[in-house]
Amino acid sequence: MLSTVIPRHIRWRSLFLLALLMTTLLWPLKYFAERYYLERLMEQHRQTLDLYVANLLGTLHRFEVLPQALVRMPELRALLMAPQQAPTQRQVNQLLAQFAAQSQAEAVYLMDARGTTLASSNWQETDSFVGRNFGFRPYFRQAMQGQPGRFFGLGVTSGRRGYFFAAPLLSDAAGTPQTLGVLAVKVNLDATEVLWGKGPEHFLVTDELGVVILSSRDDWRFHATRSLSRVEQELIAAHRPYGTPSPAPLQLDHSQWLTQERFLKEVGWTVSILAPQRLLSTPVREALLTAAAVLLVLLLVLAVLIQRRRHYLEHQAQDARARRELEIRVLERTAALESLNTRLRAEVHEREQTQQALVQAQDDLVQAGKLSALGTMSASISHELNQPLGAIRSYADNAGLLLQQGRTEAVSDNLQQISQLTQRMARIIAHLKAYARHEAPKPEPVELCSALDDSLVLLERRLKKLGITVQRDIPDTPLWVLAGDTRLRQILGNLLSNAVDALSEQRGERRLFVRIQQQGERLRLILRDSGPGFSDEALQRAREAFFTTKARAEGLGLGLAICDTLIRAVAGELQLANHPEGGALVTLQLQLCTAPVREPEA
Repeated sequence: MLSTVIPRHIRWRSLFLLALLMTTLLWPLKYFAERYYLERLMEQHRQTLDLYVANLLGTLHRFEVLPQALVRMPELRALLMAPQQAPTQRQVNQLLAQFAAQSQAEAVYLMDARGTTLASSNWQETDSFVGRNFGFRPYFRQAMQGQPGRFFGLGVTSGRRGYFFAAPLLSDAAGTPQTLGVLAVKVNLDATEVLWGKGPEHFLVTDELGVVILSSRDDWRFHATRSLSRVEQELIAAHRPYGTPSPAPLQLDHSQWLTQERFLKEVGWTVSILAPQRLLSTPVREALLTAAAVLLVLLLVLAVLIQRRRHYLEHQAQDARARRELEIRVLERTAALESLNTRLRAEVHEREQTQQALVQAQDDLVQAGKLSALGTMSASISHELNQPLGAIRSYADNAGLLLQQGRTEAVSDNLQQISQLTQRMARIIAHLKAYARHEAPKPEPVELCSALDDSLVLLERRLKKLGITVQRDIPDTPLWVLAGDTRLRQILGNLLSNAVDALSEQRGERRLFVRIQQQGERLRLILRDSGPGFSDEALQRAREAFFTTKARAEGLGLGLAICDTLIRAVAGELQLANHPEGGALVTLQLQLCTAPVREPEA
């Protein structure tokens, strides 16, 4: 038998050439790694940029229409017509302070036709705007020309940055109206910088002149990202937006940063994200080091295999006789093994098909569960928002009638009630999301009588329309229970609404009894109506989701299911029964607690 041993110098030379060939693969690997990590980094920054731009524009849009809405107040026009009347000025100061507190604006102030501030929301502060002249500001000039004014700048009085919205106040004279003054609103944008966080990336917002007005780094603010022309410098000196007539240039080595920007045509600003190059170079370097380590391991494995191959070939001649003897035995068992392999392949194929069917069934089951949870949550949100939406519709109709009558203060109260109802809707949605995810709510102290009164107010219109008489047996003293304000109002709203629905189908006298009893550390709220009461099936299935006994397609069957889940989460109990004298009897048991201690304001 001929020797098949490979010469040593041929084996190691081939290994060296293979190492060179595999090393050349690192260059294309570096290219694809840089491309991959760059695309992923840019996508992350794009999403971050979208979120920040949406927050910034949302903040600006929230205050954009505020000056145009406030200029309609007759108190402002009265002050402009008689600026020397101290009572009128004090009334306008207080009114503007109230609007600034409600809208969370930094300042709301009124200027006459010369730009002198007559009234301001910060009239009691040391840096009050009252008596200051802002006639040089662009937003004042734009408003005096009858256009909405906009401007970003550093406050000459407060020294704080802000975005200004302004609207003109026109006279009521016949013919061409005359601009009597300007109402301005200053918005503080410092909170948008705090939202950015402390990551390695930095952001900056530049205005139309290329000057940094917002940034995650303090030393970048009010620096110019490009050279300014003489006309632009004169414009800065005239308007004084930055606190300095000549912004210093921003010294940035652009080769050290990855930049992604977005132009906001609404305000003429450019929002940019600057990421250090190390965010890209570090993962690329790690990928190359990993690839090099893998190549080294492969080469070592090949070297070991070559060495073992050499020993194998050296012993091959000695093992030839033993192998010839074994060949005969191998041939004998080959036929048996082939038959066995055929059966095994058939079994493996059948097992693979079964596994694929199982995976498909699992995927279908997961998707069905997701659709079921989505349907339950959507139905819950639709059910729980019906009452606030009805109250909002009622307040909106009343606001329209009051506005026609000129009762602006009552309109403002209705709008405030609508705003509070929308906040309540947001809290309801948040709790319904927690209910859909089976999250345990944390009980909090809440005053029961106040929550009960608010829930009855929401149903006041239906109670009057149906002629329902509400009889109360409630203590005069406040009663605090562990439930949580939103959850308790949600429970009371559902229970009272169900009672009203039951009475709507009842003929004759309609009465609703509300009673509160104290039993040791527990408090019982008893609701009884003069309706038909619960059927036997309703008493057994009332707590099931989507079970309803209403004749019309008005209910989803989720009210009692949600109430039962919420009340059990706060260690309470919901009992359903029929009163001996007729009608449904619902008992809500809650745990008494002491009133929360509020810390005194600084």
